[in-house]
Amino acid sequence: MAYPRRATKRIMVGNVPIGGGAPVVVQSMTKTLTHQVDRTVAQVKRLERAGCEIVRLAVPDERSAEVLKAIRKRVTIPVIADIHFDHRLALAALRAGVDGLRLNPGTIGPKEKVREVVRVARQQRVPIRIGVNSGSLEKNLLAKYGEASPEAMVESALGHIRLLEDLGFDLIKVSLKASDVGRTIAAYRLLAGNVDYPFHAGITEAGSLFSGTVKSAVGLGLLLSEGLADTVRVSLTAPPEEEVRVAYLILESLGLRSRGINFVSCPTCGRAEVEMSKIVPEVEKRLASVRVPLKVALMGCMVNGPGEAREADVGVAGGKGEGLIFVKGEIVKKVKEKEIVAEVVRLAKRLAASGRRDR
Repeated sequence: MAYPRRATKRIMVGNVPIGGGAPVVVQSMTKTLTHQVDRTVAQVKRLERAGCEIVRLAVPDERSAEVLKAIRKRVTIPVIADIHFDHRLALAALRAGVDGLRLNPGTIGPKEKVREVVRVARQQRVPIRIGVNSGSLEKNLLAKYGEASPEAMVESALGHIRLLEDLGFDLIKVSLKASDVGRTIAAYRLLAGNVDYPFHAGITEAGSLFSGTVKSAVGLGLLLSEGLADTVRVSLTAPPEEEVRVAYLILESLGLRSRGINFVSCPTCGRAEVEMSKIVPEVEKRLASVRVPLKVALMGCMVNGPGEAREADVGVAGGKGEGLIFVKGEIVKKVKEKEIVAEVVRLAKRLAASGRRDR
């Protein structure tokens, strides 16, 4: 199924196109102290290997700003500097060669300070993301609406957008994040009819790896299905590589992006005749490094098993302590249960090495 994409302007963050029909981009944020250069660079490189396409770094102070140039030289994916309150940090980040800024213009001082940042960003063609967050909404809007409602979030975003537009700046991306799905969805829907800038989407402070994944999948799934996301970040209290992994799984489930193995596996029941609860995690573990898009089906019985296995690039249908192995829809062999993991992994890696998945 094809999901309609909201028509937006296109901006460039480094060499990555955002909006305007470009593929949805996966973003994450480092969790190191930015001024610890080696640790930060190492984490960015791990993120890149996991498939992260844009990375955001917190820049809360001068020592973090001072190392941005060194970090930028050592990584290849675009870097966004996350700035709050102090426009001088934004200027330092621009001098360091960052590819994007995340800030709220209304929180970094008088219009003249915003004008100074915008002037340099425009000269360097560096986009600015207006990041509205329900947890840090302006006091006057909280007083007006009584809470961080979707309407309050949208009014905040529009105010910031007008401020940048008045200064002749339109390299803009917008996010409207709340920690609950309902407010987030409502806010994006409200803003979508008012502007044509690309949207960065996510459920902020979503939670742990388990609960945050569920919340993010629901929220991002709805936004993506309505075409209301051009870049995404899954916010988890977990290593950032897990954020990237979950983001790709969400995008893959909607047919929007594909990276690595798409696993199909049965939940097991009384019909299962092989121990899929042991086989599935082991196969996933051994194929975690594969980046070529492949579909692998791991099924435990002969009811739904053959059909699912036949539709996969590599599949197995279990029965009576054995596994019927399929490749590209054809049965290739039967193996004992203890051999299933090794055989599926071998065949999947062979296909990945060929770089082909067409039938």
